[in-house]
Amino acid sequence: MKVRYLLLTAIVSLCTLPVNSQRVSNGDKENMPANTPQELRWWNLLNYSIDVTPDYEKKYISGSNNISFAVINAGKVMQISLQEPMIITSITWKKKRLLFEKKLKSIYLITFPQDLKAGDKQMISVAFKGHPKEAVKPPFDAGWIWAKDEKGRPWMSIACEGSGASIWLPCKEVLYDEPDNGASISITVPDTLVAVANGRLEKKRIGKKGRITYTWTVINPINNYNIIPCIGKYVGWHRQYNGLKGSLDCDFWVLDYNKKKAESHFLQADTMLNAFEYWLGPYPFYEDSYKLVEAPMPGMEHQSAVAYGNGFRNGYGGTDKISGTGWGLKWDFILIHESGHEWFGNSITSCGMGESWIHEGFTKYLETLYTDFVFGNAAGNEYTIGTWKRIKNDEPIIGSNTSDKYYKGSAMLHTIRQILGDAIFREWLQFLNKELYHRTVSTDQVLELLNQYTKKDFTKVFAQYLTTTRIPTLEYSFHEDKLNYRWTNCVEGFDMPLKISLDNRISLSINPTTKWQEMPFPESGSRSLSVDKNYYIQAKQL
Repeated sequence: MKVRYLLLTAIVSLCTLPVNSQRVSNGDKENMPANTPQELRWWNLLNYSIDVTPDYEKKYISGSNNISFAVINAGKVMQISLQEPMIITSITWKKKRLLFEKKLKSIYLITFPQDLKAGDKQMISVAFKGHPKEAVKPPFDAGWIWAKDEKGRPWMSIACEGSGASIWLPCKEVLYDEPDNGASISITVPDTLVAVANGRLEKKRIGKKGRITYTWTVINPINNYNIIPCIGKYVGWHRQYNGLKGSLDCDFWVLDYNKKKAESHFLQADTMLNAFEYWLGPYPFYEDSYKLVEAPMPGMEHQSAVAYGNGFRNGYGGTDKISGTGWGLKWDFILIHESGHEWFGNSITSCGMGESWIHEGFTKYLETLYTDFVFGNAAGNEYTIGTWKRIKNDEPIIGSNTSDKYYKGSAMLHTIRQILGDAIFREWLQFLNKELYHRTVSTDQVLELLNQYTKKDFTKVFAQYLTTTRIPTLEYSFHEDKLNYRWTNCVEGFDMPLKISLDNRISLSINPTTKWQEMPFPESGSRSLSVDKNYYIQAKQL
């Protein structure tokens, strides 16, 4: 039986924001919002074939997107999106021009000459051009990046998580539909530059007037905001990683003058893959390879082409301001965190921005699991507890964009790990990555699989940490030879088990609820209680 505890009506409205998407092939439409316009409901994305030419001097791009789709139910009017000031110049279908009209600032409605039949596979070609919004401080604001490298040469990319890919690309900008068969992206640039994108390099084509076109292809489903060109004076090298599914192609692209230090620094990628495959199971995109690409921004989780801009230093920009423990200086924050999104964010994708803790909470916790794997359990615990100082408890995680989706989401997972133990927690992570492989999901689905696998009920734990700003508080008191305790500052029925220590000598597990319980105090002594510090809770003696 599925457990449903969230405010689903509120979440449904969030699922129409332009962030990422969900496959709906084989009739799987569980996460399609009820208020999805009919113009989006009747067709399912199969593939994008993108051709784009940027003009660095004019800060201008032009191109086309061939959108392949399958007809789920008969339909005639289709909706796609492209945000101003970009414009669509033409749309063709079977070599015929289609009528289209612009609605609002980003929505276009396309009219076919007749209803398309259910079961048909079709393709439209959308031509576009314009001056895309320019990013000022990527990736923290969205737009095309027109930068220069240290030698004054053009260096270009895009940041569009949150804004959606329609900031530059005409696409189906919804949260539940990914192109089932992936995407290809052809990028035409001056032959003095190199263009890198997602997946594998399929071909290079020499053009006229000193131009060259690079075509990259992804065969797995991909989030809209992950389809990214990176253009610069790149050099690359290749390395094989012997992983759980065999040989994984790993490629690294950096600006030419950074190659020597990057070759040494990027050896951390092997350690990362080893750690995450241990905890989570196989890297999710063996078919499309793994890449690190130096980018003109700190970093982003672009699928199979992770954007890297941390200066080939450990920590975040050379500091451990995230945890303040020193452990964060033992590894490269951007390399580890953004690569972790390949599992959570790119393979397992949230159905909407209001549930993006599935991306950020899990991936934030992967930093702890990496630290644990390389430096030991005590180091991992110290690191993760150090990050808790950044928890604000300003808004509930579900339905908002609070930074607590990172830190409090991670704290909840660390707390759950204490309840399950390392072995079961690891098995559940691997089960989750197998069951939700290449899918977009809701919080309810994650919870359901947690309850199903562990045969425990974490419904109230999820509700407490994800839908409230309250920190659960263990109230306790000593009366004669008894210990009395209960949970307060919590959701009704909160019943999370807890590890405690009495007199700093006796360790035991208790099962508090919101009602007072009592237990005999095991021995005479000073009557003190301490809570295992790895639980994100408060304790209060009455």
